Amino acid sequence: MNNKRIYVIAVTIAIILAVALIERCNGARNDNEHSAIAKTQNHPYGDLLKVRHPAQKNSIFREYNGFELLFNPENHTPDYVAWELLESETDGPGKRSNAFWKDETLKGCPASSDYSRSGYDRGHLCPAADMKWDNDAMRECFVMSNMAPQDHSLNAYAWASLENKCRQWAGRDSALIIVAGPVYEASDTKRIGNEGVRVPSAFFKVILAPYLTSPRAIGFIYPNTPAPGKMENYAMSVRDVENITGLDFFYNLPDSLENSIETSLPLKEWFHAISSRP
Repeated sequence: MNNKRIYVIAVTIAIILAVALIERCNGARNDNEHSAIAKTQNHPYGDLLKVRHPAQKNSIFREYNGFELLFNPENHTPDYVAWELLESETDGPGKRSNAFWKDETLKGCPASSDYSRSGYDRGHLCPAADMKWDNDAMRECFVMSNMAPQDHSLNAYAWASLENKCRQWAGRDSALIIVAGPVYEASDTKRIGNEGVRVPSAFFKVILAPYLTSPRAIGFIYPNTPAPGKMENYAMSVRDVENITGLDFFYNLPDSLENSIETSLPLKEWFHAISSRP
């Protein structure tokens, strides 16, 4: 094989790889990319769903169709739930089933009945409306390991508004990486149901728009009570959420970029800017 032919082959391969990367950064996905990991592993910085939780040694990692989580068998709730929401996934044919189910293979996973007559909702961390793109993903997001006891006024209003806003942002910015979970204080001793599901005092959510020309992130913490007022009142930097929860988000980003993104709070860009994706 002569040098000219080798050069042509090399250039062709480079073009193919470049086109694939551009398509990925514009939010394109193959129809069979149902796995939460499969959709993120091709990002230039690696899998952005991964979260470090050095303080919790007994929690169990589990991947479902469309999201992944770290489940705490002592609290009977997840430490966090992580998923990617693409522009193409903000709507779809999947119908909400309300068929809550217990993961029998997961130690400490509660039953739906543990929440019955407790005064708390079965609060989705990964919301059903983010899984409308696939019927299997919709079914799996009703697993009880994806739930935590949530005040109805929070679940139905302020938290639901934030979930809806995330879908709007995903439509605007091509894709989001989202991580959500309960926040526990030492004083959070209330438990519900036969399993003893621990009731959190608050909930967090961190959101990263990784495919923009200037990636950005934002965090939120809502008390597990009615949360009146503007959404911006509950916003904070991702670093602030890390300090409160002990979790380390988006650590696969280059250190300088991670630090810049996580220490800033670009409210104007999140709430007012048009898309800045390539």
